[in-house]
Amino acid sequence: MTPAPYRFTRAGRSWTGVVSVAVVWALVAAAWLRWDISPWIGAVLLAFTLPALWDLWRGTTAGLRLDDSGLHWHSGRRAGHAALDEIAHMRLVTRLDLSVRAAIVLTSGRKLRLPAEATPPAQDFEAALTTWGITAQRHHFTAL
Repeated sequence: MTPAPYRFTRAGRSWTGVVSVAVVWALVAAAWLRWDISPWIGAVLLAFTLPALWDLWRGTTAGLRLDDSGLHWHSGRRAGHAALDEIAHMRLVTRLDLSVRAAIVLTSGRKLRLPAEATPPAQDFEAALTTWGITAQRHHFTAL
């Protein structure tokens, strides 16, 4: 009997993104009105919100699926696949900023790094990998 497929998706449109962009724009507007900052300085500060606005506009999604045919992932226009029999183990690295990065180590020795936005929460992902018989190696607080 095969385990149930594991699915994870994350949307580019989120309330966190909307609120973050709105707060930055409100702070720049308040600084412009209150302290009369230069429009160039305001424009530079607002330019940092352009990638978030682009994600909100496009509604990009990221995620992965683990099923009989292998591990599939997508993020925006990028996508990839690894068959179950090609996967030697999965490497989960906790970075210094407490984010988790995942890499598939293939039986050939090659590493396929999953995009950060397509990586599920580590505990759930590790449990799903174990259910599917894939070894997960955890590495904590590495710089690279």
